[in-house]
Amino acid sequence: MSYIFRYCISVFGIILSFLGTIDMVNSAELISSTVKINSGIIEGVKQGNVFSWKGIPYARAPTGDLRFRSPQPVQEWKGVKDVSKYAPACMQTDAVYKSEDCLYLNVYRPANSLSNLPVMVWFHGGVLLHGSSTLYPGSELAKKNVVVVTVNYRLGRLGFFAHPALANEFPDEVKGNYGFLDQLYALQWVNQNIFKFGGNKSNVTIFGESAGGGSVLAHLVSPMSSGLFKRAIIQSHSGPSSRGGVFSSSSLNDAEKNALAWSRSIGANGAKELRALPAEKFVENASSKEGIQHLSEGKDLLGMAWAIIDGRFLPDVPENIIKRGAQNKVSVLVGSNDRDIGLGVATSKDALFSIFGNLSDHARELYDPLGDMSLKELEQQVFMDKTMSEPTRHLAREISRTGQATWLYRFSYVSQAQRGSLQGAMHGFEIPFAFNIPDALVGSKGVTPIDRIMAEVMSDYWVQYATSGDPNNNKLPQWPPYDPKVDLIMHFTNSGVILGTDPLKEREDLWDSYWSSQDH
Repeated sequence: MSYIFRYCISVFGIILSFLGTIDMVNSAELISSTVKINSGIIEGVKQGNVFSWKGIPYARAPTGDLRFRSPQPVQEWKGVKDVSKYAPACMQTDAVYKSEDCLYLNVYRPANSLSNLPVMVWFHGGVLLHGSSTLYPGSELAKKNVVVVTVNYRLGRLGFFAHPALANEFPDEVKGNYGFLDQLYALQWVNQNIFKFGGNKSNVTIFGESAGGGSVLAHLVSPMSSGLFKRAIIQSHSGPSSRGGVFSSSSLNDAEKNALAWSRSIGANGAKELRALPAEKFVENASSKEGIQHLSEGKDLLGMAWAIIDGRFLPDVPENIIKRGAQNKVSVLVGSNDRDIGLGVATSKDALFSIFGNLSDHARELYDPLGDMSLKELEQQVFMDKTMSEPTRHLAREISRTGQATWLYRFSYVSQAQRGSLQGAMHGFEIPFAFNIPDALVGSKGVTPIDRIMAEVMSDYWVQYATSGDPNNNKLPQWPPYDPKVDLIMHFTNSGVILGTDPLKEREDLWDSYWSSQDH
């Protein structure tokens, strides 16, 4: 009997067990949608079996004189603040509800009397140029008895900008990585307030995908984030990367030169002038599409620094910090998708394989053994491995080498309705399964029972990991910690969840040899 159908049977058992739990819960008083936090009283909503509080301000609006400042404390309010609706996204080119006043977060928890619950804090992706916490509803995860927090943070030139005119202001404040500092401030807010929502501040897991995964990695290596989380889940991480040569990480000096060049191009050179500009000016020519294009070509986006090695929040590139064993000592669950994003461009096959230098012949044997692969498909495969697949395994190897528990996965499950049109799991397509909302990909009419089971499986692993530090329980296939000597991964496939050899292993070994050759 296949695992998928065995899981169906176990799900019914979980449901029966949960029904028994409800009887115990009903005997106690349910928590209220009204909560008093450090800055005042807030009123959320109860929908079904979940309480939610949307648009909670965790820092003061970073506008006016607070633009290009570290996040500042929220001013206390009187009365009861309605937090039943999402707040605007941070400034970006996308046609969404947005504002420079965007430092808000959302909290979801089960509508029962349980307390001391594990906490999962989500950082969204989007090339550090677009995205919003509102795109990731945490209700279905919260039903599994966790408190879920999703966070907005400053993006683009308003979030990652280090102009030299700002350098001497407020010497105690970190400069440049304002988006990461927002995330840090949100984690501090969680530490101070989450117990009011029934969460355990000592059992916090941070997780994110793409730029959100890169953000998790940034906190993993930042001394400023020490003690604010216990575990990390890193999904298809981008910048900063665990491979220093993959995604752009700017030195503070280069970031200042880039910001200066942009400000001169629009005729605004001083701090006062920069703060007087309309927020819309900072997102011009800074769409996610333009950001990806610049990263693919190995170029800076004018005025946008991405991750800045500022000496304080990021003392060095993550790869070097982990090599020294100086990262925060927490367990890590990390993975990527089998049709993930790849950043790079090539004009011909010869140009593509020339990247590998004296390993080019071996690269041809692995990627194009018959010589019949299209250039477009080769670019996808080669640059995916460079950008996502190998750096993910490299991170798992390096973290496990330092003695921290590590779990490695590959996600290749494709929703049944999409199997005729997709060759694999695209970048970000694992998120609806991790959040247990598979209909987000294909709609409620397109999702199938098998899709829902895979979402239950993956989200169960995520919640179990956040709960205990180990994704395993007696209802799921065993997922052993990653051991580089054995080199097995947990593979989420159309045929179920399979522990085995990574199908991309030889290609990842090639890239590992390539990076080793660059170090000499």
